[in-house]
Amino acid sequence: MATISRRHHNTQVNNNTHHQRDFITEEIEGLIRVHRNGHVERPTIMPNVSTKTSSNGVTARDVIINKDTNLWARIYVPSIINTNLIIPLLVYFHGGGFCIGSAAWKCYHEFLTNLASKASCVIVSVDYKLAPENPLPAAYDDGFNALMWVKREAHNVSSSVQKWWLSHCNLSCIFLAGDSAGANIAYNVATRLSTSSGASSILNPLSVKGIILIQPFFGGDERTFSEKHSLQPPNSALTLSVSDTYWRLALPYGANRDHPYCNPIVPNANKLRDIRIPHILVCVSELDILKDRNLEFSNTLAKAGKKVEVVTYKGVGHAFQVLNNYQLSHSRTQEMISHITTFLTS
Repeated sequence: MATISRRHHNTQVNNNTHHQRDFITEEIEGLIRVHRNGHVERPTIMPNVSTKTSSNGVTARDVIINKDTNLWARIYVPSIINTNLIIPLLVYFHGGGFCIGSAAWKCYHEFLTNLASKASCVIVSVDYKLAPENPLPAAYDDGFNALMWVKREAHNVSSSVQKWWLSHCNLSCIFLAGDSAGANIAYNVATRLSTSSGASSILNPLSVKGIILIQPFFGGDERTFSEKHSLQPPNSALTLSVSDTYWRLALPYGANRDHPYCNPIVPNANKLRDIRIPHILVCVSELDILKDRNLEFSNTLAKAGKKVEVVTYKGVGHAFQVLNNYQLSHSRTQEMISHITTFLTS
């Protein structure tokens, strides 16, 4: 299997000088451009919004998790807290191929505000470090550290400045969730927890009850049928070439797409039985190039004795729930929120 080179494309940037000094090594048009000198450009494709734009009775605030590493999160608390109910806590990771995206993006802010309100849960949306400046496992480290931060705050909830949200959370009912690359992060954080030294007590008093993987971003050297033949809707959020570029930028240097970060099945199929992970909900989109890979991943986990629930959303593609660029996106998003709500309370 061929290894992945970060310099797959060697497109020269035209300029009017004789120095021809600037070269692009990787580019996804309109999303990200990586220069040979390491400079990374990310065009503004989605506006960032402040927490003041919250609605549906949801309070949102940004919190610093680690000022030294600039790790932060946006927390959503539904108005149901006025009833003094103790509700589930959802730790969420946004998508973007590990290379783009933010917890402040308008599309995620709106989706998670809606989810917090309708599913009656507190959501901690983690803004993790991006590749290629921070290749994997940097995003996994941030996800794990964010969860450890929640644990530390839980131990100090009586005097914590975070009491406004954490005191309303059921600490024995925590869920890890994400879409696309964020779903990959949620899965890898969960497996890291299960294989860590002292795994049974590492999160005490927290307990992860389930994992919600929305169109999880996985890959592999061998193409699936949907990757090769899926007819994509207009303005598809993920094509095969875009997927390949994300993986070249995100994986450790020299790794191929059968690296465990990308393909959790091929290298680890025989070890999955030993991984202790909770109940998993996998949300699959019918028109997504990742459909077959998502289904294969789910079937492999089920055969390894894991409790896996799979829901497929008809007529929509990758990231429909945040981009709203398909005719059926609104109704399918409401279906997804309904399924997640049921999963949180099952």
